[in-house]
Amino acid sequence: MIKRAGWLLLGAALVVAAPASAETLREAIAAAWEDNPELAAARARQDALAETPNQARAAGRLTAGATGTAGYDRLGSDNTGVRTGASSVLGGVTATLPIWTGGRVASAVRATGGDVAAGGEALRDIEADVLERVVGAYADLLYTQQAVEVARVGIARLDSQVAEAKSRYGLGQATKTDVAQLEAQRASVVSNLVDAEGAVAAAAAAYRAIVGREAGALEPTIAAPTALPRTLADAREAAEAGHPLLLAQRRRVEAAVARIDQARAERAPAIDLGGGYGRGVQWAGGGANGFDSAANAGLSLRVPLLTGGLVASRVRQAEANARAERFTVDAAARGVVRAADTAWASLIAAQGRFKASSEGLRAADLALKGVRAEYGFGLRSTIDILVADQSYRAAQLAVARAQVDVLIAQAALLRATGRMGPGAFD
Repeated sequence: MIKRAGWLLLGAALVVAAPASAETLREAIAAAWEDNPELAAARARQDALAETPNQARAAGRLTAGATGTAGYDRLGSDNTGVRTGASSVLGGVTATLPIWTGGRVASAVRATGGDVAAGGEALRDIEADVLERVVGAYADLLYTQQAVEVARVGIARLDSQVAEAKSRYGLGQATKTDVAQLEAQRASVVSNLVDAEGAVAAAAAAYRAIVGREAGALEPTIAAPTALPRTLADAREAAEAGHPLLLAQRRRVEAAVARIDQARAERAPAIDLGGGYGRGVQWAGGGANGFDSAANAGLSLRVPLLTGGLVASRVRQAEANARAERFTVDAAARGVVRAADTAWASLIAAQGRFKASSEGLRAADLALKGVRAEYGFGLRSTIDILVADQSYRAAQLAVARAQVDVLIAQAALLRATGRMGPGAFD
Protein backbone atom coordinates (compact mmCIF):
# COMPACT_ATOMS: atom_id res chain seq x y z
CA MET A 1 0.00 0.00 0.00
CA ILE A 2 1.53 3.32 -1.03
CA LYS A 3 1.49 5.93 1.70
CA ARG A 4 -0.43 9.09 0.82
CA ALA A 5 1.01 11.29 3.54
CA GLY A 6 3.83 13.66 2.73
CA TRP A 7 7.34 12.66 3.74
CA LEU A 8 10.51 14.57 4.44
CA LEU A 9 14.02 14.08 5.69
CA LEU A 10 14.47 13.62 9.39
CA GLY A 11 15.46 16.75 11.25
CA ALA A 12 18.89 15.38 11.86
CA ALA A 13 19.46 14.90 8.15
CA LEU A 14 18.27 18.39 7.18
CA VAL A 15 20.75 20.34 9.15
CA VAL A 16 19.36 23.71 8.11
CA ALA A 17 15.85 24.72 7.15
CA ALA A 18 15.11 25.54 3.54
CA PRO A 19 14.81 29.29 2.93
CA ALA A 20 11.38 30.80 2.57
CA SER A 21 12.08 31.48 -1.12
CA ALA A 22 13.01 27.87 -1.90
CA GLU A 23 11.66 26.65 -5.24
CA THR A 24 9.10 23.87 -5.07
CA LEU A 25 8.70 20.94 -7.42
CA ARG A 26 5.30 22.31 -8.45
CA GLU A 27 6.94 25.58 -9.55
CA ALA A 28 9.62 23.73 -11.50
CA ILE A 29 7.02 21.66 -13.33
CA ALA A 30 4.95 24.75 -14.13
CA ALA A 31 7.99 26.57 -15.51
CA ALA A 32 8.96 23.67 -17.77
CA TRP A 33 5.36 23.22 -18.91
CA GLU A 34 5.24 26.81 -20.14
CA ASP A 35 8.74 27.36 -21.53
CA ASN A 36 10.41 24.06 -22.41
CA PRO A 37 11.41 24.25 -26.10
CA GLU A 38 11.03 20.50 -26.61
CA LEU A 39 7.39 20.74 -25.56
CA ALA A 40 6.86 23.82 -27.72
CA ALA A 41 8.26 22.00 -30.77
CA ALA A 42 6.08 18.94 -30.14
CA ARG A 43 2.97 21.11 -29.77
CA ALA A 44 3.78 22.95 -33.00
CA ARG A 45 4.12 19.64 -34.85
CA GLN A 46 0.76 18.56 -33.47
CA ASP A 47 -0.77 21.83 -34.68
CA ALA A 48 0.58 21.08 -38.14
CA LEU A 49 -0.83 17.54 -38.02
CA ALA A 50 -4.22 18.91 -36.95
CA GLU A 51 -4.52 20.61 -40.35
CA THR A 52 -4.60 17.34 -42.30
CA PRO A 53 -8.35 16.66 -41.84
CA ASN A 54 -9.11 20.10 -43.28
CA GLN A 55 -6.93 19.28 -46.26
CA ALA A 56 -8.80 16.00 -46.72
CA ARG A 57 -12.18 17.75 -46.56
CA ALA A 58 -11.05 20.22 -49.22
CA ALA A 59 -11.24 17.42 -51.82
CA GLY A 60 -15.02 17.42 -51.43
CA ARG A 61 -15.56 21.17 -51.57
CA LEU A 62 -16.16 23.71 -54.34
CA THR A 63 -13.04 24.92 -56.10
CA ALA A 64 -12.76 27.77 -58.57
CA GLY A 65 -10.05 29.39 -60.59
CA ALA A 66 -9.46 32.17 -63.07
CA THR A 67 -7.48 31.97 -66.32
CA GLY A 68 -6.27 34.62 -68.66
CA THR A 69 -4.15 34.96 -71.80
CA ALA A 70 -2.78 37.92 -73.70
CA GLY A 71 -1.23 38.01 -77.17
CA TYR A 72 -0.41 39.93 -80.33
CA ASP A 73 -1.33 38.80 -83.83
CA ARG A 74 0.41 40.17 -86.97
CA LEU A 75 -2.27 40.75 -89.60
CA GLY A 76 -0.24 41.94 -92.62
CA SER A 77 0.12 45.37 -94.37
CA ASP A 78 -2.41 48.03 -95.26
CA ASN A 79 -2.69 49.90 -98.61
CA THR A 80 0.20 52.16 -97.72
CA GLY A 81 2.49 49.26 -96.90
CA VAL A 82 2.38 49.72 -93.10
CA ARG A 83 2.26 46.50 -91.21
CA THR A 84 -0.78 46.01 -88.96
CA GLY A 85 -1.58 43.78 -86.00
CA ALA A 86 -4.05 43.19 -83.20
CA SER A 87 -3.68 42.66 -79.45
CA SER A 88 -6.10 40.41 -77.63
CA VAL A 89 -6.88 39.45 -74.03
CA LEU A 90 -8.92 36.38 -73.12
CA GLY A 91 -10.15 35.60 -69.61
CA GLY A 92 -12.39 33.11 -67.91
CA VAL A 93 -13.53 31.52 -64.66
CA THR A 94 -14.04 27.81 -64.02
CA ALA A 95 -15.53 26.05 -60.99
CA THR A 96 -15.89 22.41 -59.94
CA LEU A 97 -18.07 20.93 -57.19
CA PRO A 98 -17.70 17.23 -56.32
CA ILE A 99 -21.17 15.67 -56.12
CA TRP A 100 -20.20 12.08 -55.40
CA THR A 101 -16.70 10.90 -54.47
CA GLY A 102 -17.43 7.24 -53.80
CA GLY A 103 -16.35 7.60 -50.16
CA ARG A 104 -12.90 8.94 -50.98
CA VAL A 105 -13.28 12.14 -48.98
CA ALA A 106 -15.09 10.61 -46.01
CA SER A 107 -12.50 7.84 -45.57
CA ALA A 108 -9.63 10.29 -45.97
CA VAL A 109 -11.12 12.52 -43.28
CA ARG A 110 -11.48 9.53 -40.92
CA ALA A 111 -7.92 8.43 -41.59
CA THR A 112 -6.41 11.84 -40.97
CA GLY A 113 -8.62 12.27 -37.91
CA GLY A 114 -7.15 9.07 -36.52
CA ASP A 115 -3.67 10.40 -37.23
CA VAL A 116 -4.46 13.60 -35.34
CA ALA A 117 -5.86 11.67 -32.37
CA ALA A 118 -2.78 9.43 -32.31
CA GLY A 119 -0.56 12.51 -32.50
CA GLY A 120 -2.38 14.04 -29.56
CA GLU A 121 -1.69 10.97 -27.43
CA ALA A 122 1.93 10.93 -28.59
CA LEU A 123 2.17 14.58 -27.53
CA ARG A 124 0.87 13.60 -24.08
CA ASP A 125 3.67 11.04 -23.82
CA ILE A 126 6.28 13.62 -24.80
CA GLU A 127 4.88 15.97 -22.16
CA ALA A 128 4.99 13.19 -19.57
CA ASP A 129 8.57 12.37 -20.54
CA VAL A 130 9.68 15.98 -20.15
CA LEU A 131 7.92 16.33 -16.80
CA GLU A 132 9.44 13.08 -15.56
CA ARG A 133 12.85 14.45 -16.47
CA VAL A 134 12.00 17.65 -14.61
CA VAL A 135 11.30 15.58 -11.51
CA GLY A 136 14.57 13.70 -12.04
CA ALA A 137 16.54 16.93 -12.40
CA TYR A 138 14.85 18.36 -9.30
CA ALA A 139 15.64 15.19 -7.34
CA ASP A 140 19.29 15.12 -8.41
CA LEU A 141 19.81 18.76 -7.53
CA LEU A 142 18.01 18.33 -4.22
CA TYR A 143 20.26 15.42 -3.28
CA THR A 144 23.47 17.23 -4.21
CA GLN A 145 22.39 20.32 -2.26
CA GLN A 146 21.74 18.17 0.78
CA ALA A 147 25.08 16.40 0.32
CA VAL A 148 26.80 19.80 0.39
CA GLU A 149 25.00 20.75 3.58
CA VAL A 150 25.82 17.42 5.22
CA ALA A 151 29.51 17.96 4.42
CA ARG A 152 29.50 21.54 5.69
CA VAL A 153 27.89 20.64 8.99
CA GLY A 154 30.20 17.64 9.27
CA ILE A 155 33.20 19.96 8.92
CA ALA A 156 31.82 22.30 11.57
CA ARG A 157 31.27 19.35 13.90
CA LEU A 158 34.79 18.05 13.29
CA ASP A 159 36.23 21.55 13.87
CA SER A 160 34.64 21.46 17.30
CA GLN A 161 35.96 17.96 17.87
CA VAL A 162 39.49 18.96 16.80
CA ALA A 163 39.41 21.95 19.15
CA GLU A 164 38.28 19.69 21.98
CA ALA A 165 41.05 17.17 21.21
CA LYS A 166 43.68 19.91 21.24
CA SER A 167 42.38 21.11 24.59
CA ARG A 168 42.51 17.59 25.96
CA TYR A 169 46.01 17.22 24.55
CA GLY A 170 47.05 20.36 26.44
CA LEU A 171 45.73 18.77 29.61
CA GLY A 172 47.54 15.51 28.91
CA GLN A 173 44.27 13.63 28.31
CA ALA A 174 44.85 13.03 24.58
CA THR A 175 47.76 12.45 22.24
CA LYS A 176 48.98 14.08 19.06
CA THR A 177 47.72 10.98 17.27
CA ASP A 178 44.19 11.74 18.43
CA VAL A 179 44.42 15.26 17.07
CA ALA A 180 45.95 14.08 13.80
CA GLN A 181 43.25 11.47 13.28
CA LEU A 182 40.51 14.07 13.70
CA GLU A 183 42.30 16.51 11.41
CA ALA A 184 42.71 13.78 8.77
CA GLN A 185 38.99 13.02 8.90
CA ARG A 186 38.22 16.72 8.59
CA ALA A 187 40.41 16.93 5.46
CA SER A 188 38.54 13.96 4.00
CA VAL A 189 35.18 15.66 4.59
CA VAL A 190 36.53 18.87 3.01
CA SER A 191 37.35 16.77 -0.07
CA ASN A 192 33.83 15.40 0.02
CA LEU A 193 32.49 18.95 0.15
CA VAL A 194 34.48 19.94 -2.94
CA ASP A 195 33.12 16.94 -4.83
CA ALA A 196 29.57 17.70 -3.66
CA GLU A 197 29.84 21.31 -4.79
CA GLY A 198 30.97 20.12 -8.22
CA ALA A 199 28.00 17.75 -8.35
CA VAL A 200 25.69 20.64 -7.45
CA ALA A 201 27.04 22.68 -10.35
CA ALA A 202 26.46 19.80 -12.78
CA ALA A 203 22.97 19.09 -11.42
CA ALA A 204 22.11 22.78 -11.56
CA ALA A 205 23.12 22.89 -15.23
CA ALA A 206 20.88 19.92 -16.00
CA TYR A 207 18.04 21.55 -14.07
CA ARG A 208 18.45 24.84 -15.93
CA ALA A 209 18.42 23.02 -19.29
CA ILE A 210 15.13 21.23 -18.64
CA VAL A 211 13.30 23.84 -16.52
CA GLY A 212 14.63 26.94 -18.23
CA ARG A 213 15.80 28.95 -15.23
CA GLU A 214 18.19 28.91 -12.30
CA ALA A 215 17.04 26.82 -9.38
CA GLY A 216 18.45 28.32 -6.19
CA ALA A 217 17.67 26.36 -3.04
CA LEU A 218 15.03 23.65 -3.44
CA GLU A 219 12.17 22.79 -1.10
CA PRO A 220 12.87 19.30 0.34
CA THR A 221 9.35 18.66 1.65
CA ILE A 222 7.37 17.05 -1.18
CA ALA A 223 3.97 15.46 -0.63
CA ALA A 224 3.19 12.17 -2.32
CA PRO A 225 1.04 12.65 -5.46
CA THR A 226 -2.61 11.88 -4.85
CA ALA A 227 -2.89 10.30 -8.33
CA LEU A 228 -0.64 7.38 -7.40
CA PRO A 229 -2.42 4.01 -7.69
CA ARG A 230 -3.07 2.21 -4.41
CA THR A 231 -2.25 -1.32 -5.55
CA LEU A 232 -0.41 -3.10 -8.33
CA ALA A 233 -3.74 -4.11 -9.83
CA ASP A 234 -4.81 -0.45 -9.87
CA ALA A 235 -1.53 0.47 -11.55
CA ARG A 236 -2.01 -2.13 -14.29
CA GLU A 237 -5.61 -1.10 -14.88
CA ALA A 238 -4.67 2.57 -15.09
CA ALA A 239 -1.85 1.82 -17.54
CA GLU A 240 -4.14 -0.16 -19.85
CA ALA A 241 -6.81 2.53 -19.70
CA GLY A 242 -4.77 5.69 -19.88
CA HIS A 243 -1.19 5.25 -21.08
CA PRO A 244 -0.79 7.66 -24.01
CA LEU A 245 1.36 5.34 -26.11
CA LEU A 246 -1.27 2.59 -25.95
CA LEU A 247 -4.07 5.04 -26.69
CA ALA A 248 -2.07 6.46 -29.60
CA GLN A 249 -1.64 2.99 -31.06
CA ARG A 250 -5.38 2.34 -30.82
CA ARG A 251 -6.02 5.55 -32.74
CA ARG A 252 -3.54 4.38 -35.40
CA VAL A 253 -5.61 1.24 -35.84
CA GLU A 254 -8.67 3.40 -36.48
CA ALA A 255 -6.73 5.38 -39.07
CA ALA A 256 -5.48 2.18 -40.72
CA VAL A 257 -9.02 0.81 -41.00
CA ALA A 258 -10.14 4.07 -42.60
CA ARG A 259 -7.31 3.78 -45.12
CA ILE A 260 -8.67 0.39 -46.21
CA ASP A 261 -11.95 2.13 -47.08
CA GLN A 262 -9.97 4.90 -48.74
CA ALA A 263 -8.17 2.39 -50.96
CA ARG A 264 -11.41 0.60 -51.83
CA ALA A 265 -13.06 3.91 -52.74
CA GLU A 266 -10.70 4.21 -55.71
CA ARG A 267 -12.88 1.57 -57.42
CA ALA A 268 -16.02 3.72 -57.13
CA PRO A 269 -17.24 6.21 -59.74
CA ALA A 270 -17.05 9.94 -59.09
CA ILE A 271 -19.38 12.70 -60.26
CA ASP A 272 -18.41 16.39 -60.47
CA LEU A 273 -20.47 19.44 -61.35
CA GLY A 274 -18.42 21.85 -63.40
CA GLY A 275 -18.89 25.12 -65.24
CA GLY A 276 -17.06 28.03 -66.75
CA TYR A 277 -17.43 31.50 -68.23
CA GLY A 278 -15.10 33.30 -70.62
CA ARG A 279 -14.80 36.54 -72.58
CA GLY A 280 -12.17 38.29 -74.67
CA VAL A 281 -11.27 41.72 -76.08
CA GLN A 282 -9.22 42.55 -79.18
CA TRP A 283 -7.54 45.85 -80.03
CA ALA A 284 -6.96 46.49 -83.73
CA GLY A 285 -7.01 49.54 -86.00
CA GLY A 286 -7.24 51.91 -83.05
CA GLY A 287 -10.44 50.36 -81.69
CA ALA A 288 -11.51 47.59 -79.32
CA ASN A 289 -13.77 44.76 -80.33
CA GLY A 290 -15.26 42.37 -77.80
CA PHE A 291 -15.55 38.67 -78.49
CA ASP A 292 -18.76 36.89 -77.75
CA SER A 293 -18.87 35.61 -74.18
CA ALA A 294 -19.08 31.88 -73.62
CA ALA A 295 -20.46 29.90 -70.67
CA ASN A 296 -20.83 26.21 -69.97
CA ALA A 297 -22.03 23.91 -67.19
CA GLY A 298 -22.41 20.17 -66.87
CA LEU A 299 -21.78 16.95 -65.00
CA SER A 300 -18.73 14.79 -65.46
CA LEU A 301 -18.62 11.12 -64.58
CA ARG A 302 -15.42 9.20 -63.93
CA VAL A 303 -15.64 5.41 -63.70
CA PRO A 304 -12.46 3.36 -63.11
CA LEU A 305 -12.55 0.37 -65.46
CA LEU A 306 -9.06 -1.05 -65.51
CA THR A 307 -6.28 -0.01 -63.13
CA GLY A 308 -3.80 -2.76 -63.89
CA GLY A 309 -4.30 -4.25 -60.42
CA LEU A 310 -3.16 -1.05 -58.69
CA VAL A 311 -6.32 -0.53 -56.62
CA ALA A 312 -6.49 -4.17 -55.54
CA SER A 313 -2.86 -4.06 -54.50
CA ARG A 314 -3.39 -0.89 -52.48
CA VAL A 315 -6.37 -2.48 -50.71
CA ARG A 316 -4.30 -5.54 -49.77
CA GLN A 317 -1.50 -3.26 -48.61
CA ALA A 318 -3.87 -1.24 -46.41
CA GLU A 319 -5.33 -4.43 -44.93
CA ALA A 320 -1.85 -5.71 -44.08
CA ASN A 321 -0.94 -2.40 -42.47
CA ALA A 322 -4.12 -2.55 -40.38
CA ARG A 323 -3.24 -6.06 -39.18
CA ALA A 324 0.22 -4.87 -38.23
CA GLU A 325 -1.23 -1.95 -36.27
CA ARG A 326 -3.54 -4.32 -34.38
CA PHE A 327 -0.62 -6.56 -33.43
CA THR A 328 1.26 -3.46 -32.33
CA VAL A 329 -1.63 -2.62 -30.00
CA ASP A 330 -1.20 -5.99 -28.30
CA ALA A 331 2.53 -5.42 -27.98
CA ALA A 332 1.99 -1.90 -26.62
CA ALA A 333 -0.50 -3.23 -24.06
CA ARG A 334 2.04 -5.72 -22.80
CA GLY A 335 4.68 -3.04 -22.72
CA VAL A 336 2.66 -0.58 -20.65
CA VAL A 337 1.69 -3.28 -18.15
CA ARG A 338 5.34 -4.26 -17.85
CA ALA A 339 6.29 -0.63 -17.31
CA ALA A 340 3.64 -0.30 -14.61
CA ASP A 341 4.90 -3.46 -12.88
CA THR A 342 8.48 -2.20 -13.01
CA ALA A 343 7.58 1.26 -11.74
CA TRP A 344 5.50 -0.21 -8.92
CA ALA A 345 8.34 -2.50 -7.84
CA SER A 346 10.82 0.38 -7.96
CA LEU A 347 8.59 2.54 -5.78
CA ILE A 348 8.03 -0.20 -3.20
CA ALA A 349 11.79 -0.81 -3.05
CA ALA A 350 12.53 2.93 -2.74
CA GLN A 351 10.01 3.31 0.05
CA GLY A 352 11.57 0.35 1.83
CA ARG A 353 15.03 1.90 1.51
CA PHE A 354 13.72 5.20 2.82
CA LYS A 355 12.20 3.54 5.87
CA ALA A 356 15.34 1.52 6.58
CA SER A 357 17.60 4.53 6.03
CA SER A 358 15.50 6.64 8.38
CA GLU A 359 15.79 4.01 11.08
CA GLY A 360 19.52 3.77 10.42
CA LEU A 361 19.85 7.55 10.76
CA ARG A 362 18.11 7.55 14.12
CA ALA A 363 20.41 4.79 15.31
CA ALA A 364 23.53 6.56 13.98
CA ASP A 365 22.47 9.82 15.64
CA LEU A 366 21.99 8.05 18.98
CA ALA A 367 25.29 6.24 18.60
CA LEU A 368 27.22 9.44 17.82
CA LYS A 369 25.76 11.24 20.81
CA GLY A 370 26.52 8.27 23.05
CA VAL A 371 30.10 7.90 21.83
CA ARG A 372 30.77 11.61 22.28
CA ALA A 373 29.39 11.51 25.83
CA GLU A 374 31.43 8.44 26.67
CA TYR A 375 34.50 10.00 25.06
CA GLY A 376 34.20 12.85 27.55
CA PHE A 377 34.53 10.33 30.38
CA GLY A 378 37.46 8.59 28.75
CA LEU A 379 35.41 5.50 27.91
CA ARG A 380 35.79 5.86 24.15
CA SER A 381 38.78 6.43 21.89
CA THR A 382 39.21 8.92 19.08
CA ILE A 383 38.76 6.09 16.60
CA ASP A 384 35.32 5.46 18.08
CA ILE A 385 34.44 9.12 17.55
CA LEU A 386 35.65 9.00 13.94
CA VAL A 387 33.75 5.83 13.14
CA ALA A 388 30.53 7.14 14.71
CA ASP A 389 30.83 10.47 12.91
CA GLN A 390 31.46 8.81 9.56
CA SER A 391 28.52 6.45 10.10
CA TYR A 392 26.27 9.38 10.93
CA ARG A 393 27.17 11.29 7.77
CA ALA A 394 26.74 8.15 5.67
CA ALA A 395 23.29 7.66 7.23
CA GLN A 396 22.35 11.25 6.43
CA LEU A 397 23.32 10.78 2.79
CA ALA A 398 21.50 7.45 2.65
CA VAL A 399 18.27 9.13 3.82
CA ALA A 400 18.72 11.94 1.31
CA ARG A 401 19.35 9.45 -1.50
CA ALA A 402 16.38 7.32 -0.50
CA GLN A 403 14.15 10.40 -0.41
CA VAL A 404 14.91 11.37 -3.99
CA ASP A 405 14.71 7.74 -5.10
CA VAL A 406 11.13 7.69 -3.84
CA LEU A 407 10.42 10.90 -5.72
CA ILE A 408 11.89 9.54 -8.96
CA ALA A 409 9.98 6.26 -8.56
CA GLN A 410 6.72 8.15 -7.98
CA ALA A 411 7.24 10.10 -11.20
CA ALA A 412 8.00 6.89 -13.11
CA LEU A 413 4.81 5.26 -11.80
CA LEU A 414 2.74 8.30 -12.71
CA ARG A 415 4.08 8.19 -16.25
CA ALA A 416 3.61 4.43 -16.53
CA THR A 417 -0.04 4.80 -15.58
CA GLY A 418 -0.70 7.77 -17.87
CA ARG A 419 -1.14 10.18 -14.97
CA MET A 420 1.94 12.37 -15.33
CA GLY A 421 0.78 15.91 -16.07
CA PRO A 422 1.32 19.49 -14.96
CA GLY A 423 -0.81 18.96 -11.83
CA ALA A 424 0.67 15.61 -10.84
CA PHE A 425 2.50 17.00 -7.78
CA ASP A 426 -0.04 19.62 -6.73
